[in-house]
Amino acid sequence: MKTPALSWVLGVLGGVLGLLFVIALCLGPITLTLTDVARGVFGGTGATHVIVHEIRLPRALLAILIGSGLGMAGAALQALLRNPLAEPGLIGVSAGSALGAVVAFYTGLSAQYALALPLAGCAGAMVTTLILYAFTHRTLDTGGLILAGVAINSLGGALTALLLSLSPNPYATYEIVFWLMGSLADRSNVHVMLVAPFILTGMGLLIYAAPNLDSLVLGEEVAQSLGVNLGRLRRWVIVGVALAVGPGVAVAGIIGFIGLLVPHLLRPLVTHRPTALIPASALGGAVMTLAADNLIRLFADAGELKLGVLTALIGAPLFLVIALRTPGSRS
Repeated sequence: MKTPALSWVLGVLGGVLGLLFVIALCLGPITLTLTDVARGVFGGTGATHVIVHEIRLPRALLAILIGSGLGMAGAALQALLRNPLAEPGLIGVSAGSALGAVVAFYTGLSAQYALALPLAGCAGAMVTTLILYAFTHRTLDTGGLILAGVAINSLGGALTALLLSLSPNPYATYEIVFWLMGSLADRSNVHVMLVAPFILTGMGLLIYAAPNLDSLVLGEEVAQSLGVNLGRLRRWVIVGVALAVGPGVAVAGIIGFIGLLVPHLLRPLVTHRPTALIPASALGGAVMTLAADNLIRLFADAGELKLGVLTALIGAPLFLVIALRTPGSRS
């Protein structure tokens, strides 16, 4: 059930997200008024309609989808692993998706087929998920799951670096490096339709797993005594995180700190219960990602900064402040 605090937080986040969404449709090299945006959204076939429907709307929707998936995945993993440093990259899904996309760059498939890049990224995420799923079937405990994720993450990063070093085409290397920095520029409705079903399905799985994660906060033994199947819960969360995060990495590159930072910012407002924190983190992640993308577009005349770089520049100092304010961090 929603507590008054949770309802208030969700309402504020929803209002801020709606405002940022309208701003995103107005921002760009050609500034549009609210009237222009309304005409572009609800009718017309002129230049304004093309700008809104084909350029700005897909970018804003992707920011919301990807940010929601990252925020929700971070909150779910922190509850599952009972580790405040857990985030989507910890279990290797981001690295697997990035490796798949880099393979598409390296082989030239991304230049031949428009959808080769996101499809290869999704394939990389799913391969990583299958490996982790196989580990959880061996009744791996939480510590073992973290170690497996770290190993997969390191292997994915090493293989990505190997492909970069072996790339015979300097332009391809340059393109790979810039893609890995994360960006929502030049994305279309095709990308939205490609990733939306996967991300929404993953978010649905995490919402479904949230009540059992509430029990896990009390400890594994208590959760088991309450009837929670820990192996099944781990598999639900891993698959949910992979679906919520992998497709986003496949189309936008690596966008860091959203999944790590957002749950920490919202936890004091909505309590530690995953049933409250997970939906709040979805809205919080969408707000943070869309706000960062709007900020990038506001200063695009000076050369567009990559979204993943900006989120890291903002997220790292904020996380350091949170760490310093955490009780016991100065002992």
